Amino acid sequence: MVDQGYVRFRILRIIVIAVAVVILIRLFSMQIISDEYDEKATRNIVRVETEYPMRGEVLDRRGEYLVKSRVCYDVVVVYRELPKSGFDTLRLATILDITPERLQRQLKKASQSPRAATLVVGYLSQDSKLLLDEGGFKGFHTRFRTAREYPRKIGGNLLGYVSEVTENQVNKWEYYEMGDYIGTNGVESAYEAELRGEKGVSYRIYDSHGAVKGSYNDGLDDILPVKGAQLTSTIDARLQEFAEELMVGKIGAVVAIEPSTGEILVMVSSPSYNPDLMVGRQRNNNYASMLHDMRQPQFNRAVKSKYPPGSTFKLVQGLIGLQEGVLRPNTKYPCNMGFAYGSRKMACHAHSSPLDLRDAVAHSCNAYFCYVFRDMITNSKYGSVKEGVRVWNEYVNSFGFGRQLGTDFYGEGKGYVPTPEFYDKGYNQRWNWGTVISCAIGQGEMGCTPLQMANLAAIVANRGYYYIPHIIKHIEGRDSIDRKFYERHYTLVDSIHFVPIVEGMWRGVNVAGTSGKARLEGYDVCGKTGTAENPNGKDHSTFLSFAPKNNPKIAISVYVEHGGFGASIALPIASLIEELYLTDTIKRPHLIEEVKNFTPDYSRNYDAKQRKYDEKRKKAAQKK
Repeated sequence: MVDQGYVRFRILRIIVIAVAVVILIRLFSMQIISDEYDEKATRNIVRVETEYPMRGEVLDRRGEYLVKSRVCYDVVVVYRELPKSGFDTLRLATILDITPERLQRQLKKASQSPRAATLVVGYLSQDSKLLLDEGGFKGFHTRFRTAREYPRKIGGNLLGYVSEVTENQVNKWEYYEMGDYIGTNGVESAYEAELRGEKGVSYRIYDSHGAVKGSYNDGLDDILPVKGAQLTSTIDARLQEFAEELMVGKIGAVVAIEPSTGEILVMVSSPSYNPDLMVGRQRNNNYASMLHDMRQPQFNRAVKSKYPPGSTFKLVQGLIGLQEGVLRPNTKYPCNMGFAYGSRKMACHAHSSPLDLRDAVAHSCNAYFCYVFRDMITNSKYGSVKEGVRVWNEYVNSFGFGRQLGTDFYGEGKGYVPTPEFYDKGYNQRWNWGTVISCAIGQGEMGCTPLQMANLAAIVANRGYYYIPHIIKHIEGRDSIDRKFYERHYTLVDSIHFVPIVEGMWRGVNVAGTSGKARLEGYDVCGKTGTAENPNGKDHSTFLSFAPKNNPKIAISVYVEHGGFGASIALPIASLIEELYLTDTIKRPHLIEEVKNFTPDYSRNYDAKQRKYDEKRKKAAQKK
């Protein structure tokens, strides 16, 4: 008979041996064959870190820095790595240049995602980083960043700024993660893809105390970041700074273009702001302050505002009239202080009468161009005024009005050119040429951006064509910019018809007319004043010009809200900018003083409105 105890012993031994074999096989698999746990162990000591690239610089057309980058750091904390024994929060706050209360708030925020790196503070200097490293604050790490700096402190609206990405932007583009930075507005936004560079990756070994022990695999697996491309802009830094100085205290815009290339020499929106205000830890506070400024310094009027062009638009009317055959250069029309139609009258200033086309341009006669516009849209070949306005609209569009020009600048507006459908809707299809006559002198429903008006100056300077205005002329690492900026765009008006218009602009400056103050000896300046009617106060002052008459080097438009006559303030600003660009000096310092001392007459007092608005905000904040 078999001993039952012995059987149980044998079975137990077999089970123990079997379990041992399974354990040995598993250990052999884990340690020799499989690298799963090796990888897990490696991840415990190796941290994958993003290496951020230096952002590309922006130069002016002569190679001077408009935007540079300086080294700084973000400080992040991984909450689970913080020492249980605590640390010297007061000392750390002092190094980071923040209050202990703010540090505690960031730590509380980090505790909600203990394994993630949470931003504590940005824009840490290199000296402060060294102090942080020497302090041995476990759980706190730095990330290399760059911050923008602006040698001339100009072009806030022009250049834009860099800010932290939003959640929507992260969801839209794979490149970005929360905590990354992106170009906002201006050049920074328009050329973000070129300026941002390419991120790199590094694998760093950390010990149990969070100290860096070196690079994993001797850095062979690291990917170096690629610096952003350097951009050479079309802007003349000295001219831009001078134009901004002339526009201080005024609301409006200045745009200057090189007609032979379409390169933008100057783009000023006034008021603007010091771009340094949008860098550093006070950026959000500064942004909020500007957001509540009634003058809207962050709104780029040069490319977004929709202004009535006023009398500068008479150039377009004359050109369309010549092309359509309802006008000849020697055609004369009377002006008895205005243009009468029915019981109404379009008023005009005093000048000799009658005038031909050249002198009508020189003296900016309202009546003359009302006759031209009326004759054009009532031409019997169209069959109706409605079709006449449709043809007129097509001509105006060919000059770049009522649509985007396709520039490389951020946020370009379209302006507005009325259509027959607009009048059908507004007047229940009961309208005639008298309804739209104000368009003859750039009023009524007409709306143009200062960029479009400067482009008009370039078109006339070129006798019928333009290059799309653009702000960048060279991108590092590329042979050329977008080919579209090298293509000529022709209007629907033949070049021969520009001759009397150019002559009229020249006479207005150099013989007799409304633009005499723009004369520069030896430079054959051509100009056209504009006084845009304003139902809310004093009229707007505008001036359009190019020089020299032949082989022009600069075309410019200046617009000053509530500035009065075109010759009162827009003209001297444009003339001074032309003088500096063409002669490299200013020989009329008295004109600079005149411009700087000019205070536009704002019907709605901005200062009073601002005080009232600030008081309202203050009371609302106190209630909260």
